[in-house]
Amino acid sequence: MRIGFVGAGRMGIPMIRRLVAAGHNVRAVGRTPAARDAINGTGATAVGSAAESGQDAEAVVVCVFTDEQVREVCLGSGLLETMPRDSVLILHTTGSPDTATAIAGSPTAAGRHIVDAPVSGGPHNIADGAITVFLGGSPEAVEHARPVLAAYADPVLPVGALGNGQRVKLVNNALFAAQIGLVTEAVRLADQLGLAESEVLAALPHASSSSRAVLSVAAKGSVAAFSESVGDFLRKDVAVARELADRLGSDLGLLDPAIRAAVGPS
Repeated sequence: MRIGFVGAGRMGIPMIRRLVAAGHNVRAVGRTPAARDAINGTGATAVGSAAESGQDAEAVVVCVFTDEQVREVCLGSGLLETMPRDSVLILHTTGSPDTATAIAGSPTAAGRHIVDAPVSGGPHNIADGAITVFLGGSPEAVEHARPVLAAYADPVLPVGALGNGQRVKLVNNALFAAQIGLVTEAVRLADQLGLAESEVLAALPHASSSSRAVLSVAAKGSVAAFSESVGDFLRKDVAVARELADRLGSDLGLLDPAIRAAVGPS
């Protein structure tokens, strides 16, 4: 397939590498010499703009950091206008479900398929072809996206209508942040009992308390090191979850104090 790619960063580069290895023809946006070198090093072709990446593309993948960047790329760069009709736009950025529906509802999206496809995992999962994707969109849009996602994602989990990928991912990240908060409190308790953090983190992954959160913290060696590596991502996503819950007249319930122990107020 001819694939455009916007967001050749920490997550994007291993995705591009897997797409090229699977035989796809990839054009990715690189705005600096270093970014262009990294893209060309994967076997893809570096281009200068999102609109250029979309020309004649059967699919375009967007893997940037924030909702604002997604809207800028998709609604302010000419990308949709250059994408052929019946092509598919794949949005990997975690954020508000309103962003995907706003893009799909824009006049320039007419005739194109849109899916929201936030991921769970990291660059090492992408390199193994085993990152999880929560896929929201119409059945037709989902089928258009599958050949692209198959290069680097397993499992790919359809979760219903457009926007539901983001809703599931926000629930996932709120729960994961709460679990990190519980690990933080467990380490604090261990300290009160006279245990070193390294000792307790070496033991917990082998016991009934183990979880993805425990394993992730233990792999980094400390709560502080893990929080440093993922704090910005979790704070961003938890803020969106809080905003959506507030809009519904609700809140995060018992998850909230545990989340605050992990990432603080947002």
